[in-house]
Amino acid sequence: MTVILGGGISGLSAAYYALENPKLGALTLLEASNRLGGWIRSHRSQNNIIFEKGPRTIRIGTSAGENTLDLIDKLELTDTIIPINSSHPSAKNRLIYANKKLHVLPNSFGSVFKIKAPFRRPLITVLWNDFKAPKVIKEDESIYSFVERRLGKDVADYLISPMICGICAGNSKKISVKFLMKSLFEAEQQYGSIVKGIFKVTKNKIDQQKNTRSKNLNNTEFQTSAKRSVIEKWSVWSLQNGLEELPKKLMDQLSSNSRVNIELNKHCDNITFKSNGAELEINGKIKKCSRVISSLPAKTLAKLVKRQHPQLANELNEIPMVTVGVINLHFNHNILPMEAFGFLVPPSEQLPILGVIFDSCMFKQGPATVLTVMLGGDWFEQYFGDNPTKEYLLSVALENLRTILNIKDDPVEADVSILKDCIPQYIVGHSQRCDRIRDYISSHGIPLTLCGSSYEGVGMSDVILSAKNAIDSLSTTQK
Repeated sequence: MTVILGGGISGLSAAYYALENPKLGALTLLEASNRLGGWIRSHRSQNNIIFEKGPRTIRIGTSAGENTLDLIDKLELTDTIIPINSSHPSAKNRLIYANKKLHVLPNSFGSVFKIKAPFRRPLITVLWNDFKAPKVIKEDESIYSFVERRLGKDVADYLISPMICGICAGNSKKISVKFLMKSLFEAEQQYGSIVKGIFKVTKNKIDQQKNTRSKNLNNTEFQTSAKRSVIEKWSVWSLQNGLEELPKKLMDQLSSNSRVNIELNKHCDNITFKSNGAELEINGKIKKCSRVISSLPAKTLAKLVKRQHPQLANELNEIPMVTVGVINLHFNHNILPMEAFGFLVPPSEQLPILGVIFDSCMFKQGPATVLTVMLGGDWFEQYFGDNPTKEYLLSVALENLRTILNIKDDPVEADVSILKDCIPQYIVGHSQRCDRIRDYISSHGIPLTLCGSSYEGVGMSDVILSAKNAIDSLSTTQK
């Protein structure tokens, strides 16, 4: 029997893909909470408005994105896809709030030749910065340091830093450039500059990716949705009734299969690995299995293996998590200054708000304006302490909306969630740390396989692909 720890999207995906490998035997999925789906939660309000508590869109254009669309087709969710075309205002218009004003980021070829606030120079000049900057050999460094050296402090402050807030609610001065912007990092290391690397390497990679994508799209493995996304030039997509429909459908598929046993409210306190499997302490009782697949956050897994493998636990503990306050708001009519994806706030503004998503610009819900305000992230404890009330978070969100968007109306509905330790932080040295973790597991012959957002990426498609790759790696090693 194989035990899968965690019933979020990575655990559910791992169980789904594991069904394709009969050698893994019976599957037991253990979830500590009373629901499946993890951070993916689509809540329908009393006024029939969908509030997304976690991810709300999935990006295309990568192998991970294609894999997710393939999964959607296999689960027969194709007809529920809501695509957003690349020409849609929410795909084109990205805003940042800097120097007490909202600014539209350059979104066309011509705009990079113009001076547009908050920048004091045309962004095309970053190429000259890159040519002038000396090559620095490093194992890794922060994204902020890398971008400041090569492209300029203004780009690091007003473009990259807010982008990192949007991706992982993180501090660009801590996040690894080698992991999150690997192609740019490798361009400098191999060719001395980003621009040279782009010309000498990226073209080959793009051609290779296009060939791979072309093969995938012509392959029956990738069905209509992936083909359609390319033809129709999607930017992102979601599902009718919200993205939680995906984990719900996975749960339905798994529950109907006799090989799968799903157990909720099952808390694992310790794992002891044996030569022929593992013993798990679940709610005070011992459960034996031949292999463990962990989709848990690294810090949670660290507690379970610390007794037997303290060195492994120490490495897992070095992958931190951050807390995000999510405030969903519903206003009766259109109150926005323009149609856009939303806005992000650079950390240099020293505000508790990470950004605001204009949900109803992407997916209309009648005449309503629906917004999602994100608070805290890497700075959550700094601004809110250890145990803030939901009422206080709501007051902070509304105060910032009134200042930034000049919103005078009160929301018809407001829903506040505090997502404790919800997003892993890929701090400097993350790639090397993940290598050490997997090397330790392999060299000690531990029947443990890892997947989930702690290791390979925070995006929903990254997490699903990490589960598929984890199962594929088992398929190649199982005799």
